[in-house]
Amino acid sequence: MIAIQTTAVTDITAILDGGDYSIVEAVKNITQKVSPSLIGLHSTGLTETKGDDLRAVAAQVDFPLVYVNTPDYEGGLESGWALATQAMIEQLVAPTEDVDDDKVVLLPHVGLTPIEVEKIKEFIAAFGYDVLALPDLSTSLDGHLGEKQAALSSGGIEVEQIRALGDAGLVVSVGDSMGGCAAALQKKNPFIRHRHFDQVSGLSGTDALAAWLLAETGREKPPETIVRWRRRLQDAMLDGHFSLGQTRILAVGEPDHLAGLCHTLHEAGAKVRVAISTVPSPQLAHIPAAKVLVGDLEDAENLGDAYDLIVGNGHCEALAHRLHKALVLSGFPNWEEVGNPLKHDVLYEGGAYFLCECANAAEKLRGHG
Repeated sequence: MIAIQTTAVTDITAILDGGDYSIVEAVKNITQKVSPSLIGLHSTGLTETKGDDLRAVAAQVDFPLVYVNTPDYEGGLESGWALATQAMIEQLVAPTEDVDDDKVVLLPHVGLTPIEVEKIKEFIAAFGYDVLALPDLSTSLDGHLGEKQAALSSGGIEVEQIRALGDAGLVVSVGDSMGGCAAALQKKNPFIRHRHFDQVSGLSGTDALAAWLLAETGREKPPETIVRWRRRLQDAMLDGHFSLGQTRILAVGEPDHLAGLCHTLHEAGAKVRVAISTVPSPQLAHIPAAKVLVGDLEDAENLGDAYDLIVGNGHCEALAHRLHKALVLSGFPNWEEVGNPLKHDVLYEGGAYFLCECANAAEKLRGHG
């Protein structure tokens, strides 16, 4: 659960008065009801058109607050997530020149589910590091039952931990959208080293992460559990490539998430005929698909003759029913599946699960299931 409070700024108040008063009053209302450690303030198209100065408004609020400009007439979910993360770094993290070589900051893109963030943290921690993620949904939106019902979700990274991220020896960004966040963190400490991964999905993506961690730690091989999951993924690739190689696939999603899906499918011999991204990104130039475009589900419907299986979020369900296509749900939002926060398709383990799910959907499509 995420607690959301509107400032109730209308088109009239936005243009005539701006949102300053409404924002200050909204913060007062929030803090009278609950006690959050931090409040995030983001703008909309109305306040951006008016030209409200969020920084000046934030200065009027006597409460820990991070502000970010997020006009809804540009960008998308992925870029908004990245801007919010960068704002937290710029406004909260304390500058320092101290370095803790055992400390790693993970910057995950928006397409990574809570369990995927947890799995990546555990993967890096298995090499001996203390790992903190920003943002960290892995212990807050993972579907766990709390001791009692509360207005605010529990878990996640603490505000004081965010303030102290500057002494990390390493920062790891996953997804092209998170590059600016890593750069913002490096400005807090010139001695932080940065390693970027476009994606950590499938065999090659996970191999790259494992090889880097081996080089950093000087270890000869990864922990045995990681080695075993690599073998299981290889087996899933072998088992699934017969059906996936005969199936034409449409993949849709945010660029960073889409890149991971397509690379994993391509490695297993799948034919990704169409990949549709929500927004432009440098990632799109490297996606292994016959056709890559920026568009929406109207484009997907117009290209319906090109594919048999759809890999995408809950918005694709109606399209799949209408065009009589097979569907594998992946990405945000996902309303239909129980346990969605526990579903993962990254690293060796998630890649194995994902390929098996796609292969089973492909078999059912041909009437073998």
